[in-house]
Amino acid sequence: MIKLMATDMDGSFLRDDMTYDEAQFALLYQQLQLRGVRFVIASGNQYFQLKSFFKDYPEMIYLAENGAYIRDADHVYALNTFQPDAIQTILNKIQTIPDLKLLVCGAKSAYTLTTTNPEHVAQMRHYYHHLAVVESYDQLDDDIMKFAITCPPERTTAIVTQLRELLTGIAEPTSSGHGDIDIIQPGMNKAAGLAQLGQVLGIDLADMAAFGDGGNDLEMLREVGCCGVAMANAQPAVTAVANATTGTNQEQGVLQWIKNWLEA
Repeated sequence: MIKLMATDMDGSFLRDDMTYDEAQFALLYQQLQLRGVRFVIASGNQYFQLKSFFKDYPEMIYLAENGAYIRDADHVYALNTFQPDAIQTILNKIQTIPDLKLLVCGAKSAYTLTTTNPEHVAQMRHYYHHLAVVESYDQLDDDIMKFAITCPPERTTAIVTQLRELLTGIAEPTSSGHGDIDIIQPGMNKAAGLAQLGQVLGIDLADMAAFGDGGNDLEMLREVGCCGVAMANAQPAVTAVANATTGTNQEQGVLQWIKNWLEA
């Protein structure tokens, strides 16, 4: 029995223009509530950005930063952070690779350097509503949960491999594709976040469904119980671990699947 549904956002729940069918979602969400099914957001994105999509749902729970930061409007359920010595080591190793644009992601804000291309900073503000431009990453007064890297898209796979070797035992690279790479804490992925939340809510992974399209959704789709659902636009590796598929994000495949499940 499904007691919780978790969805990725970019490439899954959201259309490419970062919208969704709000009227249909409102109807389906109400039906899920009546059945006692929790609906949560599991994304690599920042909490402040994610909650902007659901202003009418203050009770919504977010697994932000790939599950490192779990909260709703009023309560923090989990905050998983890097130790200070690990942060400096990771920064040193990332900076050995050329052509990378970096954001350091904390609970209060994301941070980038004054040397970062202003056009990139403006683009990132669509995903990081709290983004500070700083002179240095030294002495950031924040809990650091993730490092977000933008690289040349055609080099994404190679750079993920390089980072995996550089950061063994310290951190793990994961990619949603298209030149986006997140450096996360070892073992701290969306599946781990769902397991943590499940302990709070009294819901096993076996009683969850999840939707996703990218590499940072792999563990989540593989480890939930009945239904790891891949979008039609998902990366082949994601489709391979899923046990169900739905339409593309442009077709609002997540809402399609929920509607069909409710009517079954």
